[in-house]
Amino acid sequence: MSNSVYDKYQRLQFDWPAERVLRITMTNPGRLNSADSIMHGELVSIWRDIDADPNVSAVIIRGSDGAFSSGGDLDLVQEMTEDFNTLTRVWKEARDLVYNVINCSKPIVSAMDGPAVGAGLVTGLLADISIAAKDARIIDGHTRLGVAAGDHAAIVWPLLCGLAKSKYYLMLCEPVSGEEAERIGLVSLCTEADELHERALKVATKLAKGSPTALRWTKYALNNWLRMAGPTFDTSLALEFLGFKGPDVQEGLDSLRAKRRPEFTKDCPL
Repeated sequence: MSNSVYDKYQRLQFDWPAERVLRITMTNPGRLNSADSIMHGELVSIWRDIDADPNVSAVIIRGSDGAFSSGGDLDLVQEMTEDFNTLTRVWKEARDLVYNVINCSKPIVSAMDGPAVGAGLVTGLLADISIAAKDARIIDGHTRLGVAAGDHAAIVWPLLCGLAKSKYYLMLCEPVSGEEAERIGLVSLCTEADELHERALKVATKLAKGSPTALRWTKYALNNWLRMAGPTFDTSLALEFLGFKGPDVQEGLDSLRAKRRPEFTKDCPL
């Protein structure tokens, strides 16, 4: 089974834990698997490669070392505030990441433990079957940084857990445990932490043994709910990236680095 197409990836590691099941492990050592410029780009292109790979029938995505992903790397965020070319490149990547996950024909299973935040959370919640450890900490993270909740949030949170819960968690940037995420419908399943990866593999293996046409066409049809929300997502993403040129994001960055409460601007012309 050839897997040379995956050799180019640096932040994503691959193995085949079961027949026709490809497992992706996000890795950025020492940074809780944050999505730096390399990983962010790789999370865009991997879904096209998987979609074109005839050897893959199901996919698992997880993080390494007990963490799913801590979100966008702060150094990358800083660069986005300072360089327009970086900002527009990452905007395009953020857009394509969401649509590539939605349009990937192969069933995707996510296994979330530890922090699951921001850009790293995109595949976690857009996966067809999302599984979280009970003690996982799911946080959108954007409003704490001082930008609008973009990425995947507007396209999928209201559909999964309703508008009231979405506004509460996205606007207040409150963490959601895996157990609470299952209760409100944000994830498909939650498990004990030591059972997470075994459960994800069991689900992916069952998907890999199913009818490819039945499963892929079911996914395609159901994901039309997400496609219909495309204009809402595009707006949220544009407003998020507009915020990277505003006054609050630097305070958000500084406060995150200093591990203190942010002091955002009080005056706003909107």
